[in-house]
Amino acid sequence: MDTKRLDLNLLATLEALLEEQNVTKAAVRLHLSQPTVSAQLSRLRDMFNDPLLIPAQRGMIPTARALELRSPLHSALDQVRDTLTIHQHFEPTQAKLTLILACTDYLQALLGLSVVKELRRKAPNIRVGLRNLEPTRLEAQMADGEVDLALMTPNEAPPFLRSRHLYDEIYVLVGRRDHPHIFDGMMIEDYVQLEHVVVSLSGGNFYTSIDQILETLGHSRKVILSAASFLLIPELVSQSNLVALVPQRLVAERKDLKVVESPIKSAGFSVGMVWHERNHGHSAHRWIREVINQTITC
Repeated sequence: MDTKRLDLNLLATLEALLEEQNVTKAAVRLHLSQPTVSAQLSRLRDMFNDPLLIPAQRGMIPTARALELRSPLHSALDQVRDTLTIHQHFEPTQAKLTLILACTDYLQALLGLSVVKELRRKAPNIRVGLRNLEPTRLEAQMADGEVDLALMTPNEAPPFLRSRHLYDEIYVLVGRRDHPHIFDGMMIEDYVQLEHVVVSLSGGNFYTSIDQILETLGHSRKVILSAASFLLIPELVSQSNLVALVPQRLVAERKDLKVVESPIKSAGFSVGMVWHERNHGHSAHRWIREVINQTITC
């Protein structure tokens, strides 16, 4: 390829076409006419000696060559955009931003509203999209711009992502308010005799990290129920003799539950922010991370 023919506008058009896979939608996104985008696609095909996008029943399908180009093209254009904006003064009150934040439903319920309210208070034109955390896809989602920031346990994040610690969480043992067999200071021997609910985010798993700890101590517990979310646990235990270990902040305001110290003292996890290198130097994203840090840790 003759690099003298490179045109950033053409590359921006290719990025939009690869994401939208539709000439009309790409034109709307780029604020260009459809004939203009069609003409630019023709030039791109000539430049790369490849059809790039092939007409299909609905929209267009990228070729293998186009799929190879998508990630490096996105990263290169992001670097250009960051270079142009990184030294500009960021004014939250005037900025129009969209933040896609991924976290578990527990963290969405616990922190989502307070984070959104504080961001909106300081940047009235910001929009926040909350989506469920998918750890195995997170790095690809961030590289493709599908997710901007994640709240999660940092040591469970892909190794090439950046992270910042926010706070440490501990597990507490919960049961119905008049449960006769849970109390502060109970021993592991008492704990393992109870009937337990565990959380399996992937669904249907009855063996967790707590069971690994118990196994090293020579114990096992009776797991009766596996739930898909921590948010279900308070209702499940409040209406039965089941007990569960849950994050302390989740039940801090619940008056209908008995909450006691966990017999397993090492049980807990940390919560942090995780982001991709592509957003690391961006002035708006730096500001967002600082606001979230102050909101959660204060």
